[in-house]
Amino acid sequence: MFTAILLAAALQNAPAQAAPDPKAAFFAAAREGRADIVAALLDAGAPIDARDDRGYTALTLAAYNGKADLVGLLIARGADACAVDPRGNTALMGAAFKGDDAVARLLLDKAPCPVDQTNGQGQTALMMASLFGREAQVRLLVARGASPSARDASGNTALSLATRQGAAGVVAALGGR
Repeated sequence: MFTAILLAAALQNAPAQAAPDPKAAFFAAAREGRADIVAALLDAGAPIDARDDRGYTALTLAAYNGKADLVGLLIARGADACAVDPRGNTALMGAAFKGDDAVARLLLDKAPCPVDQTNGQGQTALMMASLFGREAQVRLLVARGASPSARDASGNTALSLATRQGAAGVVAALGGR
């Protein structure tokens, strides 16, 4: 809470031409994983599923940046974990892209989203994990019911993406050779 007070004081003492922007503070705190500041701003009335200027929610930013504590707080406070960014990606897809096991587990354990939710290109979190060689993520997602046979808009499967990238561990995890 002390940090939130310091942030508010800093914003209040900013030059006159730079009016305090609580929305900017909310998203900066989300990117940095500052659960204390985000909680204080939520308590002060910040909308949990607000979007920044690029269309990202605080949960998406926290997931993409590997801020597991903040992801847990936002889910507990009711953030929409199934919300999509401008490209249709979810927080789970962000965690898969980054290879963050702690964030992915939290989202899989606590959020009611389908594990095979697709983005604007028909890609799933499993496809993203496969494309970027995230073997542990692939194993986790498959164990949680992700479909290795799902196809994106271009006809790719998680296995075909991993094979194309030369991700031998992922190929093996998906049952390929």
